[in-house]
Amino acid sequence: MAKQISRRTILKAAAASAVVGAVPIRSWAAESAKIGVILPTSGVFAFPGQQSRKGIEYAALVNKERNGPNMEFIFADTESKPENGRVAAEKLIRQGCTALIGAWDTGATISAAQAVETAKVPLLINIGSAPQITEQGFTQIFRNFASVSSMIASAVTRIHELVTTQKVMPKSAVVLYVNDTFGQSALASLDAIWEKAKVPIKIVDKIGYDVRAKDLSVEVAKAKATGAELVLPITRTNDAIMIVREMVKQKYNPMAIIGPGSPGPYERAFTDALGKFGDDYMICVPWWNPRNPRAKVIAERYEKMEKGNRFELNVGFSFEAVEVMADAVKRAKSNDPAAIHAALKTTNIEDHIMYGGPIRFDEKGQNPNIGVALLQNRDGVPTVVGPQQITMAAPAFPMRPFAGR
Repeated sequence: MAKQISRRTILKAAAASAVVGAVPIRSWAAESAKIGVILPTSGVFAFPGQQSRKGIEYAALVNKERNGPNMEFIFADTESKPENGRVAAEKLIRQGCTALIGAWDTGATISAAQAVETAKVPLLINIGSAPQITEQGFTQIFRNFASVSSMIASAVTRIHELVTTQKVMPKSAVVLYVNDTFGQSALASLDAIWEKAKVPIKIVDKIGYDVRAKDLSVEVAKAKATGAELVLPITRTNDAIMIVREMVKQKYNPMAIIGPGSPGPYERAFTDALGKFGDDYMICVPWWNPRNPRAKVIAERYEKMEKGNRFELNVGFSFEAVEVMADAVKRAKSNDPAAIHAALKTTNIEDHIMYGGPIRFDEKGQNPNIGVALLQNRDGVPTVVGPQQITMAAPAFPMRPFAGR
């Protein structure tokens, strides 16, 4: 005779079942996903590295407010040395990180990619643009940032749009470029795309300089001697400041200065250092979308919280990296690296803060939908002046002579 099952027994069984069923979910959800963050927070790239860290920390706060997945962020400093990318990645993985974000600098990113490939831990690149990052067959990397070649291609498009809509066509251009991995990649891309696009502006010279140069007077004098009407600087922040100071000193007033895909001149360090002489400078870079209401709220809140800091490219893409990672961790329902990797591969985020199409990764881990805006410093503030769908002001072109400001 079958034993009669009492109501109390059923309730006990149901309770036990519920507990068992909840174990896998509660175990990963209660335990923070440890996310390692690799950035150059000291050394020559300390400023953008520190800005990127602020973006990560701000996004972590917003994620918590939105009841996002439980994540703990552990930071590692590369000291702006490319070889330290791998050291930092290995250290973070030993500390239990099951996914990484980083590493801002291209050299450090490639170095870190080698470590995550061995450990099978996914690396989400916040910033890092060299084409070889996604061309070396790495299976663990995902890049939510434009490659140099796509940035340069978009920059050439923005320059074409500018001179066409303003109906003023410069006849010649000169390139000033920082001679490191990023600068060389950008120059090679500019050469190839400029010729392919048949831009009717002749590049008359390309003048390189060391990333740690303390004086660019000779290089600017060479550029002035070409008589070029357009200056195309491929720079970071400090060298961009030195270039403009020398142009002012040497009374070199081209029709425009346009950085094709260059980091730096949109940063507060640049506009504060140069004041009125930093105005009218143009930069073609990925940027947050000023026509997206949520992006506008996030940017304004950040600048109120971080007085003296700007919600710029470094902050924005670092912020967005956390949102992408949170989306993956939430869908993975696990802290396991393989599960997070699988979730990252199926990312599809249509509404996000940085300008461009949906965030999706192709077979190489590249998001091909990153947009590029044309910014111009206006009264010390980088302002979107192209493309038309996100323009916030008309461009000042040709730029005003330095002496007349």
